[in-house]
Amino acid sequence: MTEIRVDMAGVVARIPRQVGDRVSEGDDVLVLESMKMEVPLSAPAAGEIAEIRVAPGDFVQADQVVVVLK
Repeated sequence: MTEIRVDMAGVVARIPRQVGDRVSEGDDVLVLESMKMEVPLSAPAAGEIAEIRVAPGDFVQADQVVVVLK
């Protein structure tokens, strides 16, 4: 399992993937809005999305796990 964590606090703007989707390394899995900028979070490795732990509009803290890949 690979955990994807956010680097900074912000609000989840959108999630372009769903549980069960296959992703390649570098694919965007979540878009965070922080300091009026949209920051995409990319998959660090290829895999399948096992969990999405947030929803659009959720506030997240730095280092929080938001997506888990298997």
